[in-house]
This record gives sequence, C-alpha cells and structure tokens, in this order.
Amino acid sequence: MTVAADIADASLAPAGKLRIEWAEQQMPVLRQIKERFAQERPLEGQRLAACLHVTTETANLMRTLAAGGAEVALCASNPLSTQDETAASLVHDFDIPVYAVRGEDRDTYYAHLNAALDMKPTITMDDGADLVSTIHSERTDLVEHIIGGTEETTTGVIRLRSMAATQELRYPIVAVNDAMTKHLFDNRFGTGQSTIDGIIRATNILLAGRNVVVCGFGMCGRGVAMRAHGMGARVTVCEVDPLRALEAVMEGYEVMSIARAAEQGDVFVTVTGDTAVIRGEHMERMKDGAILCNSGHFDVEITLRDLQAKATSVRTIRPSLQQYELPDGRRINVLGEGRLVNLAAAEGHPASVMDMSFANQALCSEFIAGRPRLALDVHTVPEQIDAHVAELKLAAMGVEIDTLTQEQKEYLTSWRQGT
Repeated sequence: MTVAADIADASLAPAGKLRIEWAEQQMPVLRQIKERFAQERPLEGQRLAACLHVTTETANLMRTLAAGGAEVALCASNPLSTQDETAASLVHDFDIPVYAVRGEDRDTYYAHLNAALDMKPTITMDDGADLVSTIHSERTDLVEHIIGGTEETTTGVIRLRSMAATQELRYPIVAVNDAMTKHLFDNRFGTGQSTIDGIIRATNILLAGRNVVVCGFGMCGRGVAMRAHGMGARVTVCEVDPLRALEAVMEGYEVMSIARAAEQGDVFVTVTGDTAVIRGEHMERMKDGAILCNSGHFDVEITLRDLQAKATSVRTIRPSLQQYELPDGRRINVLGEGRLVNLAAAEGHPASVMDMSFANQALCSEFIAGRPRLALDVHTVPEQIDAHVAELKLAAMGVEIDTLTQEQKEYLTSWRQGT
C-alpha cells in the first residue's frame, strides 16, 4: 500500500518500529483500548486529522485510532518535536500518512498541517490548537464535515476557550488536557521529568546546588520544581497568581518576581503558557553562564529577539545549546531555540504517563463519534471516561483499592446522622 506522506528518511523505519514497540510495552491502558477498538470498530467511517508531537507514544495512539476504524493522518505540532524514525515507521510499517520532518521551517510546518487537513476530517485532534486555528482562518470550508475535536495541552485549551468566549468557535471541542488523569499526571510527572531530562541532555550540568528558577506554578511548573528540588537544586518560583504563589511558598520554595530572580538564577525554565515571560530587561541582570529554556507549548515565553539584538556573537556549543555573548562579556545559554526543551533536547514524556493522556484522547474520540453532536463549546472530559482510565491504569499497575460498603454509601448521601 502506498501512503501519501512527507518524512525525512524512509530508511529509518526499522529503528522507529523497535522504538514504537518498546513504547507500547509501557502503555498497557492504551493497549487494552486498542484491542477493544479492533473488535468493536467505534470510529468506523470517521476521518481523523491529528496535529501532535510525532513521538513513539503518539504512534501508538495513531495505531489505536486506526484499529478503531478511523482513517487517520498525522502532522507535527512543533517543528523540533518530530522523531524522524517514528514518522518513517508509521508510514512504512503501519500505512499511516505522516507529514513531519524534524527541524522543518514555518512554511513547511503549515504546509504539512494543511496536507493533513486535505483529508477533510470529521474529527480533529490538536496539541496547541493549530489545526482548529487554521480551519477557522484559512480552511473554513472544512467546518461542515467536522463533528468535533479534542485538545491535548493547556495552551491550546486557553486559545479555544478564548474562541468560544467570543463566539468564534465553529465546532465543539473536548478539552482532554483538563481530564484529571491527564493534567494531574502528564503535566506534573511527565513535564517534570522530561523537562529536567532535556536540560541535562543539552548541558550535562549538575543541578545539585544550583538555583533553578521556575516561571509558572501550574501543574507543569509544580512538576519541574518538584523534580529540580529532588535533584538537589535550590528552587525559586515566579508567579502572577497569588494563590499559586502562596502554594509555592507553603511547599517550601522561595517565591519572588522575575526581576529579582534574574540576578540569582543559574537555570531558568518558563512554563506559563503566556508570552514574553523572560525579556531583555531580565537578561540584563543575569549571571555569566545563565541557562534559559522553555517548557511551554509555544516558543514565545522567552523573547529571543531581545537577546539576539544585544548579542555580539552567537554560536552552537552543543546540540540544542546556543550561546549568546553580550558586549560586557557575559554569556547567556539558550536550550532548544526556546522551544519545548523536553522534546527539542530529549524524547518528551515517558510512555507510561502518556498512556493515560492518549487513553483519554482515544476514548474522547469514541465519545464524539458515538453520540449526537455536542453543543458548540469547549467541553470537559466526561467523568466516567476519567474514572475508567484511572481504573485501567491501577489494574495495569497491580494496585487494588477499596469500594464503599452499602452503609458508607448511605452515610455519604444522608443528612440525618450527625454528632
């Protein structure tokens, strides 16, 4: 079977297949869903365009959706997150169209996105809302075919809720990111570990004893702070939300403004989902040798144009590490071009945590396909799907939990018993 695709190197497919198989072994929940999907075919007749990080974990999600009967096409949600061997294997071993090349430029990125949309999808699956944005701005003719979509990440949900608030959203979306089995685990444990992994791979520095500044204390920021602290770093948190800042203080972290932290930090990690978090005025205060990286979805959290304007020279010291020298001799190091450091410099989240996130994606696609059209809005993941994913994960881990007795159920639903 010949599959339409644009990938870097077809000869990488054998290596990619081995990595996909290894990831599948760490994804027992998704594997169970795939087996059921193969029997029940709940996505039969659906065309699903996915804009996700092209990794081994995503490969197994695509295989699950295809097993469920969907016609699928995949493009990258970030120019530096594609694993070329994974893309090659999906095309040549599993007949899944992929449009993604690691390091592609902006024009190629959007050409690939449009190639995936050419299938006229009935369901979209986003990580950052670029598919939805493109459909609403350039491919409005596709809206009539689409029954719904899903969104994987915090940044994408923010964009989509903005569209819904201004009544610009033209088809319903399920916010997979907001599932408890996604953001409590993927965002905290996945981002926490993979961000630290990316920093270490890019630099080979010792974190113990260094001051790591974490900008943003949402679930992703909590995970980064936790893992950095666990490796012996002194962690400083910068926040704009008073409740999150207070929580960081109560967790034992030092909390201060980015202007103050800029003078003290050794490693800076932005993970806010917002723009211009670390700017030129902050870079002016930084130590010689400071390391800057981003783990938010888009490359807008560090204003690299400010650094580029100040630098007298720029050189690549190591893969994924560029060093900017300033007129006063200070050197500022940037990892992964300011893009997602956990994917630009490492392999992204471990498969065992993506198991839950992608189980939600698969089950939410089934939910969209198997019911009357959802109301035009951004929807939360149904509680029964969230609970089912948690139950499957616990069972796969060999963990047993208690169930309520009849007496306990009655007590929790009654007001008559008191002191």
